[in-house]
Amino acid sequence: MSILLFTVLTLCVLGVLSAVVLYFVARKFKVEEDPRIDEVEKMLPGANCGGCGFAGCRAMAEALVKRDDISELFCPVGGGDTMKAVATYLGKAAPEKEPRVATVRCGGTCEKRPRTNTFDGARSCAVASSLYVGETACAYGCLGYGDCVTACAFDAIHINPETGIAEVDAEKCTACGACVKACPKGLIELRKKWPKGRAIYVSCMSRDKGAVVMKACKAGCIGCGKCEKVCEFGAITVQNNLAFIDSDKCRLCRKCVNECPTGAIRIIGLAPLPKAPKAAPATPAAAPAAKAEPAAPKANSAAAKNTVAETAEKVESVVNKKEE
Repeated sequence: MSILLFTVLTLCVLGVLSAVVLYFVARKFKVEEDPRIDEVEKMLPGANCGGCGFAGCRAMAEALVKRDDISELFCPVGGGDTMKAVATYLGKAAPEKEPRVATVRCGGTCEKRPRTNTFDGARSCAVASSLYVGETACAYGCLGYGDCVTACAFDAIHINPETGIAEVDAEKCTACGACVKACPKGLIELRKKWPKGRAIYVSCMSRDKGAVVMKACKAGCIGCGKCEKVCEFGAITVQNNLAFIDSDKCRLCRKCVNECPTGAIRIIGLAPLPKAPKAAPATPAAAPAAKAEPAAPKANSAAAKNTVAETAEKVESVVNKKEE
């Protein structure tokens, strides 16, 4: 009994001594932290999505507090309102950025891009893209296995079962960029978010030549450059057989949509422009007048004949008078 009691007392003493030592060590090496970090973290949405470029909202809050210039820092989930609130609290200038939305640049539906084989492996875009080009002849199109769906923390992207292509819900999308990083084909990009879900973009990423593109997908960009020529705002460029529309320069005039021969330019939330009617062939209206011109010499010749006849009559009458 005495041995057991001695053991218990010994452990209690060691525990107390350890607590005292830890207390003094914590006081000695205490790190002073700005209390504003906690307040700023509460203002952030708390999604911890990494869209801001930091590991989480806590790291973002520390950067906002410690940096004098926060113009390069932006929370895509909270948006401009959150950044203004944080900047007002910290007494700093808030960065102003237009809202963005993830956009899947692929229009190769099952109808436009027929399957040529079947993938019998792990249902992962990363795995499939590392092994071969995909189930179609297009090496640039959406694989449809949903790596972007898994990466999205806001349930803003899904695979359409009819088309086999990922689709983004603009209302739920926060432009965190997780789906952009998850797509091995690089089909998803962050573009300007127009009001009412409007958008115009080239739904293709193929850099093959036109003949090759048309064999693989009927909705692909052939790099003809017609859209670039018709754009009045310099928003369209064609490089490596692929057209690209800069959403920051685009004014949604929709002229490029009618010019695209393959329908690779997709329009959302807007009605396409009515196509101009074909001009009727011009009718030759000046032909009869040209034919009527030769009649003038005839009239002149008749007048000349009359004048000669009158002159002859006068001469004849003069001669008759002299004979009388």
